[in-house]
Amino acid sequence: MLIKPRPRNDKLHAQALEAGLTPLQAHIVAGRLVDFAGDLDRIVNPALRYIDHPELLQDSDKAAVRIASAVRDGERIGIVTDYDVDGVTSHALIHRALTVYFNYPTTSIDSFIGHRVNDGYGVSKKLTERILSQPELPAVIITADCGSSDEAQVIRLQQAGIDVIVTDHHALPVTGPPSSAYAVINPLRADCRYPDTTVAGCMIAWLLMARVRSQLIEDGQLPADAPKLSKELDYVSLGTVADCVSIGTPINRAVVNVGLSQMNALSRPCWQAMQTLLNRSGQQFCAEDLAFQIGPRINARSRMADPYAALHFLLASDHENALRYLKLLDSDNQDRKFIERDMTETAKQRAASLVEQGFSSLVIYLPEGHPGVQGIVASRLVEAFGRPAIVLCDSHEPAQLTGSARGIADLHLRDALQEIVDARPELLIKFGGHKHAAGLAIERTLLNDFQVAFEQAVCAQLGDRTLAPVIWTDGALPAESFSLDTLAELDRLQPFGREFEAPIFEGHFEVVGIRAVGAEPIHLSLQLRAFDAVWSAIWFRALEAAGDPLPFAPGDTIHCVYQLNGNTFRGKTTLQLIVRHAAKNGV
Repeated sequence: MLIKPRPRNDKLHAQALEAGLTPLQAHIVAGRLVDFAGDLDRIVNPALRYIDHPELLQDSDKAAVRIASAVRDGERIGIVTDYDVDGVTSHALIHRALTVYFNYPTTSIDSFIGHRVNDGYGVSKKLTERILSQPELPAVIITADCGSSDEAQVIRLQQAGIDVIVTDHHALPVTGPPSSAYAVINPLRADCRYPDTTVAGCMIAWLLMARVRSQLIEDGQLPADAPKLSKELDYVSLGTVADCVSIGTPINRAVVNVGLSQMNALSRPCWQAMQTLLNRSGQQFCAEDLAFQIGPRINARSRMADPYAALHFLLASDHENALRYLKLLDSDNQDRKFIERDMTETAKQRAASLVEQGFSSLVIYLPEGHPGVQGIVASRLVEAFGRPAIVLCDSHEPAQLTGSARGIADLHLRDALQEIVDARPELLIKFGGHKHAAGLAIERTLLNDFQVAFEQAVCAQLGDRTLAPVIWTDGALPAESFSLDTLAELDRLQPFGREFEAPIFEGHFEVVGIRAVGAEPIHLSLQLRAFDAVWSAIWFRALEAAGDPLPFAPGDTIHCVYQLNGNTFRGKTTLQLIVRHAAKNGV
């Protein structure tokens, strides 16, 4: 593990101080936006006014007119989304926009969500066949978080008389947007003027629905004072954080900030139920909760079964139903954890062998693995080895393997896969994704050839740089900064997430106490001494397995990488350290 100080944007640091940020806040901001040169207020004071108008999205006007006419004429509308959090939150907000805001009957809406194992991702062949087998076909289909790379299936739908409106944020194929679609709304289009290409699929869907609202007002179908869709940004904030897009852009920061405020108002039964399940009464959700508590439970259903329970949870009209569906999601999440643990252990063993052989990339085939968990396992490999990773499992198609890929900071993952297709198109049956994550399918017999090709594509981008897991820190904190006031000072920079990470510090501590805790005791509770005071700390997943020997003993001096956190117990909040990494004697 390499521990490195974050590079700092000195110009932005000075700008932040001039804008009234504290020295610590200026230090944090300047360590995250190294290349930023815009309006700092859009970053530190995220707000709705910083969300650019949807008319800047190519094809948004054309799509809005078509959807508005379908609403006016009572045509059947289909919603097609992926099964992950981004897809399911997109589905929920489109459904609510149509039914709650546009007064469109639920009975005229068809919901299609691909099954992760049986259908695969995107507008797949099997999902298309399911759509075409309906007794009454939709006149219009709106996709979200998928469709950009699915021209073959879009053609089939178009030939059946369906106008397909694609909304997506994934990279487009080199041939461009699917030409058979009625409209394609994707900020990555070369002819698109939308200023932020990092927005999630749910945000594109929200922008389109906002544009449809305007069109319905223009057409006289809605009154001029019809409610805006800003109250649906809680869904968008969840999908944005869970899909790991950048939180370092003004639009994404605004969406997450506003969405969290709405979520914490607890106006939806789903968020009330989540507070009940997590026993978090009186505490507010933050972006970290979206990433590590709520998102995984939404995702778990699609990983282990089908995603419709997650959609029903988000759309639940009362607390009882929301809690009933949430318990299903939570049960699936527990099952997912056990499967993930076993798959990760096997994958790490095989990855360690590849690292010893000098590979810069990790392509791991787990014939015994569950395809619904392969993305999480790939992320664990990236964390452990600091290399881009692809985890492959058996597919419902016997001759194929499906995989999930996760990248590292200096690699554009989808570009690497595109390079493989350009050189040897037979090596990839299908793929899609963005810079940080991707999904793919390959022929089983070409696994070795694909591994070689992926290694070559990765090395072409990364060169001969040394690869290892890295923790970037914000340096050491002085004694006077160990306080709840400092925590509040840092929290004013929320939301945190990818490319605007939560502050992480480092320092040397003496171990006063240490013990394993948790239902499965793999977490460590520590008492750490520094600056003539003893601080409580927790290190989650510090041990590989319950019963493993403790890494430290009282009296040891350790180099610790940590975050500040507030721990509330019986109504009293005290400062706690969340340990991210620790090593004896500063190793």
